[in-house]
Amino acid sequence: MPTTPDATLSDAPASAAPDDAAPGAADARMWNRLTALHAQVEARLATVLQRRHGLGLSEYRALGLLAEAPKSELRMQELATGLGLNQSSVTRLVARLGAADFTYRDLCPDDRRGVYTVLTDAGRVRHREARATYEEALTGALDEAAVGAPELAPLLGAARSALG
Repeated sequence: MPTTPDATLSDAPASAAPDDAAPGAADARMWNRLTALHAQVEARLATVLQRRHGLGLSEYRALGLLAEAPKSELRMQELATGLGLNQSSVTRLVARLGAADFTYRDLCPDDRRGVYTVLTDAGRVRHREARATYEEALTGALDEAAVGAPELAPLLGAARSALG
């Protein structure tokens, strides 16, 4: 089909125009909104935890995973998986927690190559102190997101109902 200056988008071959109505395009827009929401909420949580409790977001989450674990200990790989971090990132994270006396490292008695990260009493106290701040900031950020982006309100409401 020849293209002239008067040609419209409907005159172009179907493959030449992006199909914004395709399910993939709608999913991409939805996913972009969700990742933007995630980034916004994570930034707020990180800021408030650092300012009020001197904890990074990953540090707070690591303390939480350890607090919930049997005997308050996890293998390094379990901690990495629970946090969604790679092994080297978790090693640095555990070093920071250890330097703050929130955790210590212990060898696995059954497998000398295995290393556990164990929560200390000080780590348990710091996590408990920070938990209310985390929950308050999270609720506030999600509430603000629902008001600031009304199209997300039904999704957030459904997620709270289903998962809450």
